[in-house]
Amino acid sequence: MLYNQSISEFIIVGFTNINHFGNLIFTFLLLLFLLIVVNNIIMIFAVIFDLKLHRPKYYFIFALSVTEVGIVFTVYPTLLPLVLKGNVTISFHGCFAQMYTFHSLLITENFLLSLMALDRYIAICKALRYHMIMTLGFCKVLILFCYIIGFTLSLSLLIIVSRLPFCGPNTIQHVFCDSSPLLSLACANNDINIILEFIISSFTITLSSLSIVVTYINIMRSILKLKTSEERKKAFSTCASHLFMAIMFYGSITFMYIELQTSYSSDYDLATAIHHSVLMPLMSPLICSFRNREIANFLKKWILSRLPQIL
Repeated sequence: MLYNQSISEFIIVGFTNINHFGNLIFTFLLLLFLLIVVNNIIMIFAVIFDLKLHRPKYYFIFALSVTEVGIVFTVYPTLLPLVLKGNVTISFHGCFAQMYTFHSLLITENFLLSLMALDRYIAICKALRYHMIMTLGFCKVLILFCYIIGFTLSLSLLIIVSRLPFCGPNTIQHVFCDSSPLLSLACANNDINIILEFIISSFTITLSSLSIVVTYINIMRSILKLKTSEERKKAFSTCASHLFMAIMFYGSITFMYIELQTSYSSDYDLATAIHHSVLMPLMSPLICSFRNREIANFLKKWILSRLPQIL
């Protein structure tokens, strides 16, 4: 429930210096939006319809693609018109819904990346017991747990922000509704709330990132114990794509939620928006999926099966 409401809408004005390039950037972002959605939808359908991909590794990639699509459809409704018009109006309740959904999916993605690291650890360090430990049923439970944690933790953030009084101004210096700029607009002393928001964000980042670091330390130890360079290369190749994804994700999210707690600009917003709504959703299927031979074989068979119908 939202309390102390005296304004009915917010005005998002994230970009103030791209007026002459608005149409060009809008077209570029629209094309990227379509590419991101198509890439992730292909990944989702591949895992659903190819029985060979009904394995924990691909279930995690499936969940990651679903989450990325959700983030894109959460951010782009304000990002695209913002680039085109310079500002966008969003209702009071719509703003909080966008904030809650974005944070829920972002936290979910956080923990999904941690689970993917755990999956690679079991596959490399506990190879003989992998199928006994990481069953499909257990994998589904872990994925569901990620979503429950994501939508529960962000609910506490929603309660913190929504109980504050908003009496004006109602201009958000961002590219979508986020908790930090909303806290700066509240007509109340926000010191405790800012600390609470920082604790929630830091807890999520620290817990998941530390788990990935510890996991990869153990993975690297196991890889270095392998006898031949060929074995080490093969083992490392199974987790290299995920490691790159984790570095990209945590570099961006740390920048957004720790470095910019009290300082904002359109340039910073542009960088973080590109990371979360363009770069990560675009790179996820490319890095984690399309480099995989089994995914490539599925796509090849699917395209070849459709060619006679097209011709």
